[in-house]
Amino acid sequence: MSEALTGLELRSTVTSGGELQLTLAEVTLDPPGPDEVIVRVEAAPINPSDLGLLLGPADIATMKAGGTADRPTLTATIPPQRMRAMTARLDEPMPVGNEGAGTVVQAGENARHLLGKKVGMIGGAMYTQYRKLPARDVIILPEGASAADGASMFVNPLTALGFVETMRAEGHKAIVHTAAASNLGQMLNKICLADSIPLVNIVRNDVQAAILRGIGATHIVDSSAPDFEAVLADAIAETGATIGFDAIGGGKLAGQILNAMEVAANRNATGYSRYGSTTYKQVYIYGMLDPGPTIINRTFGFSWGLCGWLLTPFLMKAGEEVIARLRQRVADELKTTFASHYTATISLADALRPEIVEAYERKTTGEKYLIDPSA
Repeated sequence: MSEALTGLELRSTVTSGGELQLTLAEVTLDPPGPDEVIVRVEAAPINPSDLGLLLGPADIATMKAGGTADRPTLTATIPPQRMRAMTARLDEPMPVGNEGAGTVVQAGENARHLLGKKVGMIGGAMYTQYRKLPARDVIILPEGASAADGASMFVNPLTALGFVETMRAEGHKAIVHTAAASNLGQMLNKICLADSIPLVNIVRNDVQAAILRGIGATHIVDSSAPDFEAVLADAIAETGATIGFDAIGGGKLAGQILNAMEVAANRNATGYSRYGSTTYKQVYIYGMLDPGPTIINRTFGFSWGLCGWLLTPFLMKAGEEVIARLRQRVADELKTTFASHYTATISLADALRPEIVEAYERKTTGEKYLIDPSA
């Protein structure tokens, strides 16, 4: 009979008084059920998608550290105008962390084959020392893979593969992607190179462009260049890209992509149309690196779409067969196409230290932090 396990879990609370509170709570897990496992979490990445829950709308410039070295706390003020969106989570301590990896330390009778295995997992609440979850939500890591190798095998890889699946399902033949030198962007480049899919990469500087050139990217456009829109239209015309995935969200970039697609489409137009080209153009916003308003200067006719894209709804629509195929590709290419690189590995306590929070909250391209809750 397995014993109950106790460990620490990182929780984020938005109080009705307008304050963000980050704490490490002690959690006791009962032994797993027949189809469950308990995993000792040894690696969990801090993805941009985790920061919305972790830090919420707090003003991190107001952060104050408290507690002890082993059980630190962190508080920050939430501006009043941002509190309206927080009604549903007021005064509820919420566990954080979308994905992770570790070792199965307890397993129910129908999951004994997983005992002692290194596994990757998804399901939330991964910034914790022990995580109980259904056996179906874990994947055994390939021979020789570490927990760090498997920690990021769900969110970014499945998102990148999901972009390609979406492109194919909607009848497009090439993709435009922003924040293209990110971990996710590098994965998408490797997928597109392997699958012979033209890809237009939008970056913000020469350093990011060099990262992509180093992995073989061919179409790289710098949004900070004075001729950005003209060069973007040229790249879209050359590739035939009519679908884009935008990690930025706020600002003018999504509209600029749609406009460049229209310019490219009109190069082959046989006559003028007051309604714009008949080529359908689609941009999906899947991130909010810029949380400000999305600004659309509508100069691209009427044959276009702009909406959100999230991984979980995509997977729900895709179905079990597609999910299994995508997960298998990730497992097969875990150390190549889907390898993630980390700036630093930190403990749960480190994740609450103001100077480290400032570093990972910046979401700098090429920088990614990994939490090892077992440290």
